[in-house]
Amino acid sequence: MRYARSGDGIDIAFQVIGEGPVDLVFVSGFITHLDLAWELPHFAWLEQLDGFARVITFDKRGTGLSDRSLGFGSLEERTSDIDAVMRAAGSERAYLVGMSEGGPMSILFAATNPERVAGLVLFGTTPRFSRADDWPSGLPREQTERFLEFIVARWGTGEVFEVFLQNSTDSVAARPKIARFERNACTPKMAGEIMRRNFEIDVRTLLPTISVPTLVIHATDDPVVPVAGARHLARQIPDARLTELPGSYHASWDAKDVAALRDAVVEFIATDRGPAINIDRVLSTVLFTDIVSSTEAAGRVGDKAWRSLLDTHDRISSTAIERQGGHLVKNTGDGLLATFDGPSRAVACAQAVMTALRTHDLQIRAGVHTGEIELRSGEQQDVTGVGVVIASRICDLAAAGEILVSRTVKDLVSGSVVELDDRGAYPLKGLSEPWHLYAATIS
Repeated sequence: MRYARSGDGIDIAFQVIGEGPVDLVFVSGFITHLDLAWELPHFAWLEQLDGFARVITFDKRGTGLSDRSLGFGSLEERTSDIDAVMRAAGSERAYLVGMSEGGPMSILFAATNPERVAGLVLFGTTPRFSRADDWPSGLPREQTERFLEFIVARWGTGEVFEVFLQNSTDSVAARPKIARFERNACTPKMAGEIMRRNFEIDVRTLLPTISVPTLVIHATDDPVVPVAGARHLARQIPDARLTELPGSYHASWDAKDVAALRDAVVEFIATDRGPAINIDRVLSTVLFTDIVSSTEAAGRVGDKAWRSLLDTHDRISSTAIERQGGHLVKNTGDGLLATFDGPSRAVACAQAVMTALRTHDLQIRAGVHTGEIELRSGEQQDVTGVGVVIASRICDLAAAGEILVSRTVKDLVSGSVVELDDRGAYPLKGLSEPWHLYAATIS
């Protein structure tokens, strides 16, 4: 058992199992406990990969042997744990196998870090778990609430995890083992909070940005996550392949079902193994800022004083971007363009810059969007693409001292310290449909 320190200071427990010519990172669903999970079938098959792959797996924050006292975190924060574990294990590039809730985490990581992902396997997962007007295959709200109540009330008895594990030959004998796993993995309150956050996940807008080889595997009659979600993944992720396995299970005790999953993963990696490709398109969070009434301010203080204020603005902004792990693309005269691995960091950066500039009698507005960008190389690397345009348009709509973010950002920061106030739908110049925007602050 080893520990990786995530970017926000949380310890993540992880293990490295076996050896092989490639690395495979297993991103499990719901909850884990690395001392006990090997007794369960959705983990045990990983030991069979020794000689084929070096397997890396971990307990997500809030569960198992990882930090529990600092909360569960947003999808963005949980995904950053993959980065921390890969770095601690010395893995520069790996295949990601995301199961159930681990699927959206793997999707976000692959879209944001394609140069570090050799391939993506999504098993028993979906881009969205809860129902919406445009997503009828999700669980209805009234059923999600009943399920959350059931989790909290029956956690530790084995009844909850039995929902996710089918095809046991002796359920009476299996239940004490599952019950011990539940009790050790997390508390009832945390189990309920984890599942509540899972029902808020929606990564549908990220799917077209995936650029790595992808295999989607799903049991055709999965009773927990309908196969419709897998079929949507396969349609929306460019060049993705879909393998439907016969059976009615989410995860199975049956050795034949486990072997079918293992063989599909092995065949995919053996077939799709290849050199790293040049990446010129990537998912990124884009931050635009703009000094409010800059022309009037320059006229009021004069050229020399204004130049000094701009230098102060640039110094404060550069420091804030560096602290949040971002990249300053360019200063725009009276603002900036920067990119970040995650939206909460972009929001934190914008808020820090706003606060610092108030002491210099300067106000800025900011726009944040997570989307696909194009990397342009030259004397100075630039970024372009629809994601950049959307962030710029959002910034134009923000009021003085306001950070406006897109719906995509909202979906990714749910469960974090970012607080959002619904601002409604707005038309964005050059885009056909209105965009729902939110004002963001860090609590």
